[in-house]
Amino acid sequence: MDTFNVQYCFTLSDGSRELFDINIDTRTLIMVVDIPDNPPFWTELNYYQCPRCPLTKNGRLLCPLSINLVDVVKRFGRIISFEKLHVDVLTNERIYSKNTTAHEGLSSMMGLIIACSECPFTDFFKPMARFHLPFACYEETVFRALSTYLLSLYYKNSKHKYDAVMTGLSDIYQSIEELNMAVSKRLRAASQKDSTVNALIHLDVFAKFMTLPVEYNLEKIRYLFDPFVQNRKQS
Repeated sequence: MDTFNVQYCFTLSDGSRELFDINIDTRTLIMVVDIPDNPPFWTELNYYQCPRCPLTKNGRLLCPLSINLVDVVKRFGRIISFEKLHVDVLTNERIYSKNTTAHEGLSSMMGLIIACSECPFTDFFKPMARFHLPFACYEETVFRALSTYLLSLYYKNSKHKYDAVMTGLSDIYQSIEELNMAVSKRLRAASQKDSTVNALIHLDVFAKFMTLPVEYNLEKIRYLFDPFVQNRKQS
């Protein structure tokens, strides 16, 4: 199996470190995970199952997204959200570093882990996971999501008829909001402290922004294209 690797190294306030070695199949963009012999109860498929989940217990006993988070909960379930720490993210191309809080650092890593799960609702995010951008801000997220959606339409529709108002993108993020709500219930049951839950809430803030009318988000990044658009009009 051909894989690429992303490492998240958390240095906690007491000097201890937690290293997460995330290996992702280059072709399928699915995270390579060792399923524990006795998976925790909150990973069962029917435990707070997402309302739109197409999976059935007949075909699968465990929630594929929750299984990806078992190691995160095991190591960070006792950490409070606002504990200060340092995060180094190592990819094949570059290194990112940031002094931040537990919930923001975990949010960045959990976004990658969730995107690379076998949950069908996360497939849209796999191209972004391939070009993972840790600690992405609002504008970066909008730019990446809109660009990914337009490229997905190009590949999906052989006649290249585009969804000009991008209603499909809002639907995708609406599903993700519902997914985040269900997964947060699992994490509350699994964790003693709030860092993993609040990391997911941090991710959900971006999902809520992306369910707004697409015109709102387009206006927020319009200025980036003004030089090119104005020059094209003049020529």
